Amino acid sequence: QITFGSIFLGNVPSDEEVHRCAGQIHGYKGCIRDFQVNHKEFFIIDEALGGRNVENCNVPICDYHPCHNGGTCTSDAENWYCECPSLYTGKLCQFATCDENPCGNGATCFPKSKRDAVCLCPYGRSGILCSDAINITQPSFSGTDVFGYTSFLAYSTIPDIALYYEFRLKFQLANHHSALQDNLIFFTGQKGQGLNGDDFLELGLRNGRVVYSYNLGSGTATIISKPLDLTLNIHVIHLGRNLQKGWLKVDDQKNKTVTSPGRLVGLNVFSQFYLGGYREYTPELLPKGPRFKNGFQGKVY
Repeated sequence: QITFGSIFLGNVPSDEEVHRCAGQIHGYKGCIRDFQVNHKEFFIIDEALGGRNVENCNVPICDYHPCHNGGTCTSDAENWYCECPSLYTGKLCQFATCDENPCGNGATCFPKSKRDAVCLCPYGRSGILCSDAINITQPSFSGTDVFGYTSFLAYSTIPDIALYYEFRLKFQLANHHSALQDNLIFFTGQKGQGLNGDDFLELGLRNGRVVYSYNLGSGTATIISKPLDLTLNIHVIHLGRNLQKGWLKVDDQKNKTVTSPGRLVGLNVFSQFYLGGYREYTPELLPKGPRFKNGFQGKVY
């Protein structure tokens, strides 16, 4: 039995004694995403006791060419954005500019034609110009609009779901045909960007079945339910995960389980938790998974 000293990742400090048999040590140059010893996953940043000259990995989101209509993508280590030509606006330069914005209360203006505009109202507002205040006690989601935006509610990042979580959801579908085809129910992930290996948690509907997926960094695990019983007015979903093992229970169907591939056991997500849709709904920018095309259509109880 031997007691070792500290573990150093990337290089060894100059004042640290290194055994002569280790030879000459050169510092590592590059990005490290995951660090695991035996069956223990280290949270590289949170568990580190100290360090020096460490920067954040650049996220090459611009390699996906997300900007439309001749927009130029610019990125740094943390964020990315599109520089739009003068006639276009939106995060992806996908909309023509609203010259005179008639929308109030923080609403987003979209041009319907050269003379007409549509206001996308923020939470708690309604009306043509989003001037009416409404009290929402039971949210109703309308899916994806003609501009590619979805109805959604955003919550703070959910703490303490790295190793275990459990969700219960009751909902009613607005339209059996369109609401069952390819619709996102909820999502959270690493920055919401489509890079290989990103951790994410996702629930949706596809072809009349409930699809539950998660990625702990070493591969995606997916459970697909049997077709929903459309004679039921309200559907109940109960799902969870403990380390690598996940499970899904839909209505009166039998419980289904899955084990994620690889050895990683922790879900590390930093984005907000989105219910019903996504803030800037571009499926190709979501972490690799089912990538549902539309938002949820119906009521959540």
